Order: sequence, then C-alpha cells, then structure tokens
Amino acid sequence: MGMSVYSPDLLDDHLPIYYKRLFPYESYCRWLGSIDKAYFSRREFSFTLRDDIYLRYQSFSTWEELRTEMCRMTPHKIDIGAIFNARPSDHKKISVFAPQEKEIVFDIDMTDYDDVRYCCSGAEICPKCWKFMVIAVKVLDEALRQDFGFQHLLWVYSGRRGIHCWVSDPSAKKLGQSARSAIAEYLQVLSGGDSRAKKVLIKGKNVHPSIARALNIASESFESICLVDQDILGEPERWNNVLSLIPDETVREKITSKMPTASTSLERWQIIKKCLEQHISTTEPKSRKTSNHILKEIVLQYLYPRLDINVTKGLNHLLKSPFCVHPKTGRICVPLDPNKIEQFDPLKVPTISQLIEEIDRFSKNNENAVISKDYKKTSLRGPMVIFDEFLSKLSQTWKGRIMEISDATMEF
Repeated sequence: MGMSVYSPDLLDDHLPIYYKRLFPYESYCRWLGSIDKAYFSRREFSFTLRDDIYLRYQSFSTWEELRTEMCRMTPHKIDIGAIFNARPSDHKKISVFAPQEKEIVFDIDMTDYDDVRYCCSGAEICPKCWKFMVIAVKVLDEALRQDFGFQHLLWVYSGRRGIHCWVSDPSAKKLGQSARSAIAEYLQVLSGGDSRAKKVLIKGKNVHPSIARALNIASESFESICLVDQDILGEPERWNNVLSLIPDETVREKITSKMPTASTSLERWQIIKKCLEQHISTTEPKSRKTSNHILKEIVLQYLYPRLDINVTKGLNHLLKSPFCVHPKTGRICVPLDPNKIEQFDPLKVPTISQLIEEIDRFSKNNENAVISKDYKKTSLRGPMVIFDEFLSKLSQTWKGRIMEISDATMEF
C-alpha cells in the first residue's frame, strides 16, 4: 500500500504519467467499440480540462489515437456518451446528427441519502453509510438480471461518493429513449422528491415480485444499518421522521407517546411494529389510511436504491468514464464485483499518487522483472482483473466477431 498522500495540487503532475503508463486503453476501447473501428469512431467522449474547460464531441479512430490525445490534453475528467450516426468530431458538418446506441446507465449518489443517514452529509462517506450503496448494488443487480435478462453489467466506483452501472448487453444498447424511460421508472420505487415525506406506496393486496425481492435484500440489513449504525430512532427529531410516514394520526400519536419509554432504536422499532400490527389487525381497512404494507414501505423508504433516473432515460446523457481520476480525492474510478460488494471499501481505492509511487517502488525492487503492463505493478491490477473478466464474457456476444485477447491481457 502506498504511503503517499494525494493532494489536488499534484494532479497536473501525475496525470501525464497515469495516462502514459497506467490507463488501460486497449481493453477500454474494446469495451466501447466492440473491436469495430468504424463503430468506435462514432463514440462520443467529452474532456474536462484544467480550469473547467469543457470539450464535447471528441471522437477517435483507434485506441492509439485516444492515447495520443489523452496524453496531450491530460483531461481532469472524461465522460462517455453515445454511438452516433456519424463521427462526433464531424457533427457540425452533418445535417442530421443523432445518437443511435448507448449502454443503459445508472447513477447512485450518496448525497441522495442525506435525509436517512446521520453519520455523514454531502460529499463525505464512511463505512456506515457506504452500506446504503451495498444494498443499492445488490437490489439493482438482481433486478436488471432477473427482471430484464441483462447479463453484462459493469459496476464502477465513481471515485468519491457514488457508484455507476453500465448495462453493456448489445440488446440494451439498441433501446430507444422510451424503453430506457420505462426501465428507469420501473426501477424507481421512491417518488415525490423533497416535497413529499412519504416516498413509497405499495398498492394492492400483493407485493410485486421485484419489490418483494428488494425487500428480502433490504430487510436483512435494516436493523444493522438503520437502527444500529444510523440510529434512526435515537432522538425525537429522527423518530418523528419515521413516524411521519404513518398516515393515521391516532396510531402515530399513540406510538409517539411510547417512544420515550424505550432507550434504543431497536427497542423503539419493536414498539412501532407492535402498535402498527395491532392497528392493522383490529381496524377495518376502510376505517384506516395505513396500509397493510406500512412496515415494508418504511424499510424501502430507507434502503431502496435512490436513482437519478434522468441519467438513465436519455441517449444523449454523458457519464463519467471508468478509470478516470476523481480530481478532489485522487481516487481511480475502478470497476467492482457486485458479488463481492460487501468487501469493497471505497476508502481503500487507490489514488493516482499511490499508483505512481507503486510503479516507482516496483521498478526499484524488481529491476530485472519483465511485465508488459505497468498497471500490473500496482493496486490497479485487481480492478483490471474484474474489467477483463467482464470484457471476456461480453466479447462472446459480439456476433460474427472474435475478440482476440492477447497473452499480455490475460496474464494476471
């Protein structure tokens, strides 16, 4: 583990080295271009340079050309857009310039959980609130695979406080805006924004199978995350937020009067459960506003994934690229394994400073070693294994195209 501490002041010194020696251009461009040069050349990139200079409609014919330009311009941020009907760099010459294909993307940001986390706020994260992200990945990964049949999901840490998902199945990339909107809205269980306290309403007698599956995942962790780590019933202001989700005033007042008699969030949750179950079992449905599903609705309000669905809906929306360096934290936007999401620690993701130190240390300690890829000398090796395994499975879907993965690529 590198001991160097990242500072944003070092970014301009470190980026040229990172782009020259560590960025995985070949694998990256295979993912984005399906090994078809003409197809890849119609992919849009945007670069944000130093002093927030923003360049859209960048496009490249080969990974070598991309490498040359990234080393020349050293972008502080890279975003990826759609495959267009012509080269984006020629967009001013084209009378009808339109996006044709793009991965379906999802963006989950920790700031959207600020009303349910008490350990941190804003850009800050810690192991306690990161568990919200763990649940989000588990729920979304299952839904995308089981409800929609997608198989090729690239999950990427955003470098600071969020996670992105790139659904890369060929069938997904071809979907239009209406289909993307339908998928996004299907997966959006919370609604109403900041103006509405109660954001989850389960309609009907039975719970939809997708919601039931999400509940199974969320319920396993509700006590440990919400009642222990976040202590959501630890003081009056917090428990009033929970009780505001109960529509019936009489039962809400009854629970409120009992809350001070308990000393922990776990004990207070038992009071809430007992009072609500009693209310539901002894009151006719027509005489109460509170649904049979109220306890499930509370769990979902706190733990169901909070999506920025506008990111998902649009074909023309750009999203931060994997393997970017986050300018504020210096951390790399690394791929992660959804099956091992509980072991992923965002605070241990390598920084650009650490990677450069690791290259230097490797060179000093292993003068005679012959390793073709510099990233294999660093902490980027693990995330690259995840990325290349994802890419290997994805390549099997490219009909009529055989992707040759060199020994160097597979030499871990």
